[in-house]
This record gives sequence, C-alpha cells and structure tokens, in this order.
Amino acid sequence: MVEVTGPRPESESSMSFPHLFAPVRIGSRTVKNRVVLPPHAHVVSSLWGSDAEAERHLGYWAARTSAGWVDGVSAHVRNHLIPGFEPTGVGAQRDGHFRQPYFLDRVGRLADLLHADDTILTVQMILQGGMPHAASPALSGPVVNQVPHGLTRAEIDWFVEEYAHGARQVAAAGADGVELHLNHDDMLEYFLSPLTNHRTDEYGGDLAGRLRFPLRILAALREAVGPDRIVGVRINLREEEPGGYGVDGPDGAVAIARALEASGLVDYLSCAIGSPWGNPSYIQSHHHRPAEWSALAGRVKAAVGLPVVYTGRVTGPDVAEEVLAAGHADLVGMARAMIADGELLVKAREGRTEDIRPCVGGNECISRRIVEGTPFSCAVNPAAGKEADRAQRPADVRRRVLVVGGGPAGMEVAGIAAERGHDVTLWERDAVLGGQLRVAARAPRHDDHLAYLAWQERRLARAGVTVATGRGATVADVRAFGADRVVVATGATPRRPALPGADLPHVHTAVDVLTGATVPASGAHVLVVAQDDHLPPLSVADHLAERGHRVTLVHGTTGPAPLVSRYLLGSVLGRLDAGGVVLRASEQPTLIEPDRVTLRNVYSGRTQVLTGIDSVVLACGAVPDTGLLDALHAAGIAADVVGDAYAPRRLVFATGQARELALTL
Repeated sequence: MVEVTGPRPESESSMSFPHLFAPVRIGSRTVKNRVVLPPHAHVVSSLWGSDAEAERHLGYWAARTSAGWVDGVSAHVRNHLIPGFEPTGVGAQRDGHFRQPYFLDRVGRLADLLHADDTILTVQMILQGGMPHAASPALSGPVVNQVPHGLTRAEIDWFVEEYAHGARQVAAAGADGVELHLNHDDMLEYFLSPLTNHRTDEYGGDLAGRLRFPLRILAALREAVGPDRIVGVRINLREEEPGGYGVDGPDGAVAIARALEASGLVDYLSCAIGSPWGNPSYIQSHHHRPAEWSALAGRVKAAVGLPVVYTGRVTGPDVAEEVLAAGHADLVGMARAMIADGELLVKAREGRTEDIRPCVGGNECISRRIVEGTPFSCAVNPAAGKEADRAQRPADVRRRVLVVGGGPAGMEVAGIAAERGHDVTLWERDAVLGGQLRVAARAPRHDDHLAYLAWQERRLARAGVTVATGRGATVADVRAFGADRVVVATGATPRRPALPGADLPHVHTAVDVLTGATVPASGAHVLVVAQDDHLPPLSVADHLAERGHRVTLVHGTTGPAPLVSRYLLGSVLGRLDAGGVVLRASEQPTLIEPDRVTLRNVYSGRTQVLTGIDSVVLACGAVPDTGLLDALHAAGIAADVVGDAYAPRRLVFATGQARELALTL
C-alpha cells in the first residue's frame, strides 16, 4: 500500500489541496508533495548539448524545484547497429547518453540542485524503437510506416547489459533512481504489445513471454542501483490500434501492472495514454478534457499496491487535486502546466490560484524543437527555458510606454514592460482585449484560450497597466500622448484571395463565421477554402460540423495544416472525421459561382467542379494591419512593431516577439 508520511501542511493549501501537498513514500524516498515533473526539459534545452545548453537546462529545473519529484532526465540507451546503418525518425539515437563523458557531471549537478530543495530526481531510460528496432519486423500502426529490425537473442542480451550500464551511471551520479520507458513507441513497448510482437521464441507469445525482455532489464536495473534507489516503469494504459492491448483482459494494462508488481523489482508505476502522433497523442492537446483518462489509471491503482502516477492533461492544481481525491492516482505528472508557470505550486500553496498562468494545450513546447527543429518556446510563457540567460530584470530607467493594440502580443509586451517598472498605457480599439485569439477561442474545445486571456487581463491590472478599450489611435493621438516608446500591435485582418467570385454574398471569412457575423443556413453544404497552414481552417471546419453543416475542406498542400503541431493534429483530424468533414488535398479553387466551385489540382492541373455548394468560407490567413505604423513613420514618430502587425503567425511567435521587445524598452 502507499504510505503517506509526515504531517499535512497547516495552511490554506491544506484546505484547498489536502491531497496535493501531502508527502508520500516512493520506495526508499519521501516525496514532499504529489507532483511529478515528467521528462520534458530536453525540448527546452539539451542536457547533452553544449555547455551553454546544459546551463539553460539546469536553469530551467532550478526554477521548478517546488515539485516533489523530477523524473526529469530523458536519457537514451546506446543503440545496437550494424556498421553503416543509420537510425531514422524522431528520437533516433546511435551513441545514446549514458556513455557520454559529461553524463556524471551534468546529472550530478542536477541531482545536487534538486536535492538542495528536497526534490528527488529519477532518470528515464528510453530507446525509441521501430526506427530501427522492435520485437518483430511489424508496423506499429498507420502513423509510422517503416518496418523495423527484429532483435536477435544476442542483441537482446547486449541491450540488457547496456541498460544495466546506464543504471550504474545514474547511481554514480547521485540521482535517486531510474524509470524504464515501456510505452509510446519505445523498443520495449514493441515487445510488450501483441500488435507488434509476433515472435515465436521465449520473448513472444503470451504476456509472460512478451514481458520477458523488460523483466530481464528491470532485474539488471535493480542489481545496478541496489535496494536503496528507486526503480519504476512507465506504461501505456491502452493502445489505440486494433490488435493492441487495452486496460483489462489477459494482455491489458492491469495485467501488465500486476505482473510488474509480482516481480518485486518495481517501486512505482507511471501511467499515460496515447502514441506520439495519434488520437490521442500521449501529450494531449486542448481538444481533450483535463485528466480525461485518469479513471483508467484508477483501475490500475485498484489492482496493485504500488504507487501510481497519472500523467495526461493535468492542467492545474485543481485538476490534480481532483485526480488524487478520486483515488485515480497517488501522484500526478504535470509538465506543460509547470512550463506555463514554474511557480504554479508556490502560488497554489499560498492560495493565489488566480495568479497561475494557464497552459492552453497547443503543444508548441514539445513540437517546435522535436518536430520543427526551431528553438523551444511556450506560447503563454515566453520566459520558460530562458531562466539562465534571458531573465526579466527591472528597467534601468522608467519610461512612459504606449502600446496600441490589445491582442496577445500587445498584452504581453504591456505586461512585461509594466512589471519591469515602466508606466504603461494600452489602447485597444475593440470593446474587449484579446484580438484574434478571442475569435479563435470560439472554436470547439478552445476554452483554455479564454482562461489565458482572463489571466492576462488580471496580470495587466496587477502590474498597473492603464487599459483603454474602445480606443482607436491616430498619429495625432499618439503625438499628443507623448510616450517615450510606442509599440504598434495592431494585428492583422482576414485575407481575401484574388479569386473570381470571392466577393459573392455567400462567401464569408472564417472570422465572420466564428464571431457569428455570418451563420450559414441549417444543414448547408459549406466549402472551407484553406490557404493557411496553421490551425484556423481546421478549427472553423470543426465549428461548422459541430453545428450540423456538411463540410468539405480543400487545401493546396499534400496534407492538412502542415505547420500545426504533430502532437495536436491527430486529435483535431479525429474530430473532423467524426463530424463527417471531407478533406480534399492538393487542390485550390479557381472560380466561385453561386452554387458551385471549380477546383484545380496544384500538381496535375486537372480541374473539377463541385456542385451543391451553399456557402464558401475563406480560411486564407491574414495580412498585417500596418496603417497606423506606416502613418507614424511617415510623420517621423518612432515606433516598434510586434505580433501579427509584423507578420501573422501563431500565438507562440507573437508572445515570444513581445517578450524580446519588452526587455529592450
């Protein structure tokens, strides 16, 4: 059974979050609260990269030691490859991390940093298989279609020793234990799953055979770290492909958990759900409810005596408390919520929950570095990951700052400037703040964006920003105000392509539809024209389908929304298919008529006429609104520009630009 240790805190947090702040025993260690930070800082900055990257990584964790447990180091095991064979895909590794010369120093420094604040550290051991290794040369599902190499017995023996070496390194570095990664596309999950393990030897067949390789590794890990350190396992609660395992049954997560407990090798179980890019992803987007699958973890917890960790859309302390109080888990994993606000637990303990900056679940944090190869950033907290080298500091000289435009970029630059000590005024021409993000929040399952905007409004009030809504701006207004610095954040306006028929009365913009300015007739067949590689075309199609319309979405790219996070795309595509939305790829309209649209294949040039079209919705991106900026420059008034007024992009770009500008004011 799980042992709760020590007195419960006597504070307001005890009443609001009696479970969240209760200490708990995991193996030989006492965890000071019920929050685990799952591995994710490798997307912030690599612990295994340059010295500067490692310092940034350590600085990130130093700002989040309020968590009781950092399962923070995701370390790859050295790969077994024949000469000349190149591993491919996200997470593909050749040499791994445990044999790197800096492993002991850097992990040891992280352990010391966390231990100084009574936070424990475990290292997750991972080898993403399929590309190239698995139990059998079998595909894991339709999202990744690359046949892996099936391991030989000799290679299995080699890997057992390689995992053991890694665990010895962890112990030597002073960390508190190891976690074996046994889920979402790890080589070991391919052994565990009946979908991918087709072996006929002792490593295949029934669950006992499929668990044989992982149990051999766990025995080696336990021997390597000894009885005084933690050994845990992360498992998938349910595979989402036909032929995979579920929660119950002889192959299910409950049976797996019981077998792991019976081995006597494991101190805890960490439970998640989903594959990297399926529906759901194991990093669930805002299209899913908070902690949507925690009850499945509760079924595992009810079947074993080991402590259970649940991870998946635990978006804040209130959700964490609900999961714990319901008995679904003993601890909760919170990564993105702690990226969005590293002081989340401090604020919750102090009763300042309204000050917690909410995560919007857009998954920019994970996708940008891993999939796009762009620098890490959080859409709502552009300071995340910059704690070591780009910290926010008070301004040397107090200035009078005028920000024109109250969308995400304007709000962020105003908030930071005021927090740094400037006298800041924000003008917004609309009646409410939020700009295009408030429009986007009208799409299905975008409520988190409204919560973020509400937080920004509270932040501006706390920082002392003077906000005037319904306030336009002219050159004369700006000159009369007499600001030391002027920031133009006037956003963008919907783009209408130069397309014959685009001005017909049954043709509308996505903004018109989402704001309710235009409502297609009930049951109408609506053609959505996507000339925007971001989420809005999919969101407006989802919005229309949810309201009972027949929707066809046409896009010129080979796949929908190529710039949308792959850790989000599966969820929205699942919603669109469930709503009957028809996707047409590699086509663009050339002519819109009252009841028909002519489409042209962008590669072959072949044309086709779609008839019975009642309405056309243009989701074609936006163009910068530079009217005020151009007029100011023409009048000789210096002004900075930020956000969509410079170039329309995603939220993460707007807030990131805003922070960088605000630090220079």
